[in-house]
Amino acid sequence: MSKGYIHSIESMGLVDGPGIRTVVFLQGCRLRCRYCHNPDTWEIGGQRAKQLTPEKLVEQLCRFKPYYGETGGVTFSGGEPLLQKDFLLEVLPLCRAAGIHVCLDTAGYGIGGYEEILALTDLVLFDVKHITEEGYRTVTGQEREESLRFLETAQRMGTPLWIRHVVVPGLTDGEAHFRALREYLKTIRNVERIELLPYHTLGVSKYETLGIPYPLKGVSPLSSQDLQEWQGLLEQDLKERNNQ
Repeated sequence: MSKGYIHSIESMGLVDGPGIRTVVFLQGCRLRCRYCHNPDTWEIGGQRAKQLTPEKLVEQLCRFKPYYGETGGVTFSGGEPLLQKDFLLEVLPLCRAAGIHVCLDTAGYGIGGYEEILALTDLVLFDVKHITEEGYRTVTGQEREESLRFLETAQRMGTPLWIRHVVVPGLTDGEAHFRALREYLKTIRNVERIELLPYHTLGVSKYETLGIPYPLKGVSPLSSQDLQEWQGLLEQDLKERNNQ
């Protein structure tokens, strides 16, 4: 029996998938996104990590189940939940047996086992870090290949996708970037929703506490109003595709 390294559990999440959800933040991430607001989740065995067996976690989820209604459930986030493959492969069947809708919030940067995990997953919130190889390296410090491998597996298996993209001044903004993003997203199958997320600085204090230099010092947070035009165009593209 494996144990999961858990950073924290949010009992009543409203923005990480449909309906009311319990959000389980798992430890561990190989990416070092310049705008990351959870640097305390990078290490699997971090100072805040607590260990839970799959059975104990699902016991907790079942206590919240009356709040989920017809659309809610659990979202496994992080960090990068796919790094804890063995734990997921034990906890996800228990969620399914309990009738709990499962969502993965991921950048697709795990260690394999994707087909087995996705077979037990109802929805993926997929984080598109960047749309070019160079841009991906600049934003995350890693190559893009692993993320694309996961995304291709999800498309091949017909897993429903919500696409997310964080808009950061100087990194993932501007007319040229949004035009290219618009064309790229048209190539991804199984997309049900697209969300542009504004860069924010809510995690800066964590860097100070951990003694880590903040990579985007001096970059101002974005207003969601700045993204409304491009959000509307992406939604229009998606609607047209779904009506074809």
